[in-house]
Amino acid sequence: MDFEHSPRAQALQQQLDAFMQRYVLPHNAAWYQAVQDGQYPPPFLDDLKTLAREEGLWNLFLPGLNTHEPGSRLSNLDYAPLAETMGRLHWASEVFNCSAPDTGNMELLHRFATPLQRERWLQPLLDGTIRSAFAMSEPDVASSDPTNLQTTVRRDGDGLVLNGRKWFITGAAHPACRVLVVMARNEGEAGGEDDPHHRHSLVLVPMGTPGLTVVRNISVVHHHAPEGHCEIVLRQVRVPADHLLGGWGEGFAMAQARLGPGRVHHCMRTMGQCELALELAAERALERRTFGRALSDHANVQDWLAQSRIEIDQARLLVLRCAWLLDHPDKASPGALRAQVAAIKVVAAGLQSRVVERAMQIFGAMGLSPDTPLAQFWTWGRALHLMDGPDEVHLRSVARHELAQARERGGASAAYFTTPEQMRTPPHIDA
Repeated sequence: MDFEHSPRAQALQQQLDAFMQRYVLPHNAAWYQAVQDGQYPPPFLDDLKTLAREEGLWNLFLPGLNTHEPGSRLSNLDYAPLAETMGRLHWASEVFNCSAPDTGNMELLHRFATPLQRERWLQPLLDGTIRSAFAMSEPDVASSDPTNLQTTVRRDGDGLVLNGRKWFITGAAHPACRVLVVMARNEGEAGGEDDPHHRHSLVLVPMGTPGLTVVRNISVVHHHAPEGHCEIVLRQVRVPADHLLGGWGEGFAMAQARLGPGRVHHCMRTMGQCELALELAAERALERRTFGRALSDHANVQDWLAQSRIEIDQARLLVLRCAWLLDHPDKASPGALRAQVAAIKVVAAGLQSRVVERAMQIFGAMGLSPDTPLAQFWTWGRALHLMDGPDEVHLRSVARHELAQARERGGASAAYFTTPEQMRTPPHIDA
């Protein structure tokens, strides 16, 4: 298992670092000012995107990118450090056409779209001329179990009709958002009713379709995202039958396939934010004085900095291991890979909460203000405990894998007991 990045990826990483320092970071204050003034996307964003594409820093995330499609084809492992670099500025990914949820939607379309769907939506997404959103979560059911979803789709002549309500739909308020990938429960057919994982389909719904209403952009812990975490209502929304993505009843499997690389991206962006939080905290500790000495001289502050460093490095290695396994699916069983993807999600959320919390404590009141990125990082970290499934669901996935392995062992580990063999009772394994 080798986590070394290819020479090409290392060169791209250096190029990306330089681009961020030279072009993106100097626009950070202007980005916030433009959004505050109601200009979103900021007027300079297209210029940055054009420059990034010209320099070959475009669509870096998609391993299956074809040679005729714009972008740089990188493995999940090679993309990981680039995602970390972009993550230091929450809006930077869009400059390189590597923003969620577009990355996951492009992957879905790349794998399952028809030629017409590729022409209408995939190519403009790859070109960065449109944005998209993925509509799954719902307010009226526990969406942590996607089989609960109640938004319906039914076949009606030569069309598909959708009804339901979705919320916390990231990207739906972006002015360039042109299509929703909607996960909906099949209605009106018996097929799949006995299997909860074959009851749902994915439907491509163009923004502006009659009956589709964006009700509101929901703030997350009082943070307002200009691209939106939206509540959406679909009332008798009718689209042509050819807007079905993939097969009827295959939506759950396709949505799951989308999550693995996407969680690596999320987690590596988290690494970038945690690294920046640690850098800020260390510099603050050196320059601030309390009770006659620098904050950095206090043992508890030193402990916080050390714990953050250790935990970031540990988490990064786990995420890189997951990325490597995604690139080498023959090296792990599907169950083991699912458990790895679930594990990094839990680890990343906990890491961001702890590291940013410590940094905010070192900054004091300033850490609560918008003068540093820490308050926003904290909000994102808290949301990560729920987004893409709550921690408890992912822990359950990891535990199920451990229990499955225990059943396969059949109590073999009892050989390590220290009591004599004739006195011990092997554990009962319920197969």
